[in-house]
Amino acid sequence: MINFIGTYECKIDAKGRFMMPVSLKKQLAPVLQEGFVLKRSVFQPCLELYPMKEWNEMMVRMNKLNRFNKKNNDFIRRFTAGVKTVEIDANGRLLIPKDLIQIASITKNLTVSSAINIIEIWDKESYEQAIDEAAVDFADLAEEVMGDDTTELLS
Repeated sequence: MINFIGTYECKIDAKGRFMMPVSLKKQLAPVLQEGFVLKRSVFQPCLELYPMKEWNEMMVRMNKLNRFNKKNNDFIRRFTAGVKTVEIDANGRLLIPKDLIQIASITKNLTVSSAINIIEIWDKESYEQAIDEAAVDFADLAEEVMGDDTTELLS
C-alpha cells in the first residue's frame, strides 16, 4: 500500500489541466504506468484520485455487497457516479474532466492533498474553509478516533 505525503497548491488551466507537483509525482512514480481513477468524494466537496491498484482493491470490497439489497445497490451507484479513468501525461499534467471540475467547484486555484492512499483535489478556498471548520473540533475528533481503547488491553 502506498502512503502519500504533502499538501500542494496548484493552478488549473482553461482546459482543466494542472501540473502535478514534483514531490507528489515522485511519490506516484511506482503507480504512474497503471493509471488512476478520479471520482467525487463521498463526504466532502472535492475529488479523490485513486491509483488503479487502490481502486481495484476498493472494487473487490464493493463487489462483495449484495446488489439485491436496495441500499447496497444505491450506494454502489452513488459511489461510482461520475467516475473517470485518468492519466498523468508526459509533461506531468493531470486533466480533470469538466463535469468533475463543476462537481468540486474548482476555479483557478486548487489544493492537492494527501489522504493516506489516495489524493484529494480541492478548490483552494473550499479546502481552506474545510480545514478551518474542522480545526475547532479536531482535538475532540482526534481523541475519539485515535485515543487509547483500553478494551483491547483487557482481551
